[in-house]
Amino acid sequence: MTAPRRLVPDLRILQAFEAAARHGSFTRAGEELHLTQSAVSRQIKELEDQTGKVLFDRLKGRVVLSEAGRSLLPQVERLLSLSQATMRHALAGPAGEAVLAVNALPSFASRWLMPRLPGFLAANPGLRVDLTTKRDLFDFSRSGCDLAIHFGQPLWPGGSCNYLCSEIVLPVAGGALRDGPPIARPEDLIGRDLLHLTTRPGLWPDWFAAQGIEGAEALRGHWMDQFSLTIKAALAGMGHALLPQYLIEAELESGALKVMLDQPHATDLAYWIVTPEGHGDAPLVAAFRDWLVGEVRFRPLAQG
Repeated sequence: MTAPRRLVPDLRILQAFEAAARHGSFTRAGEELHLTQSAVSRQIKELEDQTGKVLFDRLKGRVVLSEAGRSLLPQVERLLSLSQATMRHALAGPAGEAVLAVNALPSFASRWLMPRLPGFLAANPGLRVDLTTKRDLFDFSRSGCDLAIHFGQPLWPGGSCNYLCSEIVLPVAGGALRDGPPIARPEDLIGRDLLHLTTRPGLWPDWFAAQGIEGAEALRGHWMDQFSLTIKAALAGMGHALLPQYLIEAELESGALKVMLDQPHATDLAYWIVTPEGHGDAPLVAAFRDWLVGEVRFRPLAQG
């Protein structure tokens, strides 16, 4: 049975609604969508007529979502996101080729997954990958994602988590510090400039505690809000860094960074393979999951 017209959304109108909500302006929404202000206004009016609700409060110089508009916006964002993913997958390759949508943190994706991914693609000719790097948990049904590589605890609403590996951090240094006086014991790092990740301030204190050292000057040094910056600082010799081995495989192999003390430490966090509930056994998803596990076993993140 054909659905009534008012129940079939026009994506162009929904795009106008989302853009106007984001900008708080019909004019700026029109500039983004290459439409006039009046065209956006007409589309919003059509959507309001379809829903029977006023979606924006028109104020002087701006528009603000009404209560009905605020209620509608998350559903519109979900539909637009899913429609974009659908078209990306449809356009990714010739007919008959499969698309695997994967999400991973930027650091994991660029430094561990990307160098290995060509091997999986070579074993699966014709496969196309849609790789995203969202940092936060997301709704699988809204994203069109088939599998996510998650770091933290095994908690993901609407997702099933399978253990991949633990995180092992190593004390490393580069630049002048790499070739400086050797670090023979953990106490030798007390009083040195250390490099810290702002979002994980407990890394160094936890490492010292694991070595049986309490009350060390564990927070001394420089602070960065991304691992990538911490790696750059370590390469420049700004201080000693405590970094996950998987992030610095290339630097360790080239000698640009050196493990200063053979005292690896397992944090209380881990990497998890997450699939939408009830979809983990899809052949392509299962094959990619098994490949990930095999790559970790072949060259563990905890080892060099």
